[in-house]
Amino acid sequence: MRRLGFLLLDGYGLMSTAAAMEPFRAANLFSPSPLYEMQTLHRPGGEGRSSVGAAFPSVPYAQAPADLDILFVVAGGDPMALRDPALFSWLARQARAGVALGGISGGAVVLAAAGLLEGYRFTAHWHHEAEIRATWPALLLERRLFLIDRDRYTCAGGTSPLDMMHALIARDHGTRFAQRIADWFIQTEIRPAEAPQQGSLAARYGDLPAAVEAAVTLMESHIADPLDLGQLADLSGLSSRQLQRQTRAATGLSVMALYRGIRLATARELLSRPGLSVGEVAQMTGFTSQAHFAEAFGKAYGQAPSGVRG
Repeated sequence: MRRLGFLLLDGYGLMSTAAAMEPFRAANLFSPSPLYEMQTLHRPGGEGRSSVGAAFPSVPYAQAPADLDILFVVAGGDPMALRDPALFSWLARQARAGVALGGISGGAVVLAAAGLLEGYRFTAHWHHEAEIRATWPALLLERRLFLIDRDRYTCAGGTSPLDMMHALIARDHGTRFAQRIADWFIQTEIRPAEAPQQGSLAARYGDLPAAVEAAVTLMESHIADPLDLGQLADLSGLSSRQLQRQTRAATGLSVMALYRGIRLATARELLSRPGLSVGEVAQMTGFTSQAHFAEAFGKAYGQAPSGVRG
């Protein structure tokens, strides 16, 4: 069972919180045994009240379970104004203990203020974008619906947690199981991580078989921690041979060649930004070494990564 914490900072959006928690409740409902355990937390002296005054039963964050797998910080209102050294220190201790950290809506702002997003790609609600860029110009903020980079999980808030949690549950238990949850909530379209900044998968790749579309969605949400062919096939509901055949027929590429292209395109975008070394970009896009990255990049684009930077 995976244990999830939700730190609810006063003024958080009720819609964002429900969209984050309800998919895990549904996952437990559809499973013979519980898959996720959730604990809501609040700041000492706070009430953990949402923007509309509602509140979840919660405990002070100091009483959080010691074995959390992921801790999501949920914030709304003006998270830029939050200055809480005790909270920031506690979050840093969670990170050092191996707890993955997530930010929902303005929650990513809190993680940034705590110094816990350095070297990570992340996203936040568009309302905070200008302030984030002005305050922390070196951070790797992207305007995406959600973004998973290694052990950081961030999303824009609103209904976007539905899409990010779909990606998490699909990774843990396969796309068919995750689709049952989407159907339960009448979530008729699973949006990719980069929506709405880019077009749909159909706009970028043409019509794809459902399993190939599921595999591409998994690829785009696992850039820094690439899945292997067997994992992609299992989570997409096909055998490796079937997924390979359908992907090649739809795109003209093998599964892993398509995946590599997606990761290299992300790397090319990152290389255009100041402050990141080629080695850091290689790590962020899931390459085992800088040399391996440079070789793959050269084959794809006909130049060294340093040439793009120049």
